[in-house]
Order: sequence, then C-alpha cells, then structure tokens
Amino acid sequence: MITFAIGLGCDRGTSLETVSKAVEVALALVNAVPDQVVAAASITLKMDEAALLALAQRYDWPLQFYPPEQLAGVQVPNPSEVVRRHTGTPSVSEAAALLAAGPGTPMSALVVEKYKHRGEDGRNATVSIARKTQ
Repeated sequence: MITFAIGLGCDRGTSLETVSKAVEVALALVNAVPDQVVAAASITLKMDEAALLALAQRYDWPLQFYPPEQLAGVQVPNPSEVVRRHTGTPSVSEAAALLAAGPGTPMSALVVEKYKHRGEDGRNATVSIARKTQ
C-alpha cells in the first residue's frame, strides 16, 4: 500500500470542519484515503490548534510539529512571502509534508502541492501531501 505524509496549515481558530474538508479534497485529488496517511505535521506555532489536534486524533495519525527554522530549510515549489511574514518560514504545509515523509525526501515526492480551502467559517486551511519514503 502506498502511504503518505500530510502537511497542514491553517488560520488561527479554523474549525475542524474546514480542516477536515481540505484534507478530504486533497486526498481525493490523488485517490487516497485517510488510512493511507501515516504521518501528519505542521509548524510549532500550531501545537495548540484545536482543529489539527482533533483531526489527528480522529484518524489516529501521529502529529509532529516543526520549528519555522527547520521548515524554512526545506525546498518547496510554492514558497510564500505572506506565510514567511506570519510564521518565519516561506512554507508550512509543503515543508511539513516533506519533513514528515522522511529524511531527504525530494520535492518531487509532493503529490498534492499546497491545496488551499476557505471554509464556511471564513478561515483558510492548507494541505500538502507527500509520498512517504520507506
């Protein structure tokens, strides 16, 4: 079975419904299901983000958090100066997905680059998915 690491980003206070929908759509883009996700990750600034914690618990995904300096060291296809201004790194979801996929995972392992979803709550969630290295 092909397995994936998922990188998650969101506005502060984003609902579980918005984050869940973003993940659902991103997984559907690659015909994947939540059971294929073996790692989830985000930035340390989100360690207390209720929706991310609840999502990981719902699917029993291990959830890792990386400091902005570590995320900033990962080459990604869609860096953002807006994200850098707010978090200290030009990428949260793409970089987190690559780090969670395993040491030295190349950018080409991203099967979903920075999928953005704006929920009914008016908040944004971003999901990236990388093939997990064995």
